[in-house]
Amino acid sequence: MTLATKSYNPFDYLETTEEINEYLNNAYMDDDPRVFLVALGYLARKQGMSEVARKAGLNRESLYKALAGEGNPRFSTVSRVIKALGCRLAVA
Repeated sequence: MTLATKSYNPFDYLETTEEINEYLNNAYMDDDPRVFLVALGYLARKQGMSEVARKAGLNRESLYKALAGEGNPRFSTVSRVIKALGCRLAVA
């Protein structure tokens, strides 16, 4: 018997800004930095990858690659994406 599965995007179930911030904070605290990049990718797709790329001054294809969790984007790229998403990175 084959088990049918569907793709899961956690941002489909996060409603409020507080829930999204909590998810991003938890992703950032993970020992694997790719978890945070993938979380940013989910948020960027939810807001529209083309629009986020435009706001960040990046090529859409490059943005997909940077946020796939496979690449190793520069901090400046991640910072531009965070700002384009309307988020702030804070160190506490």
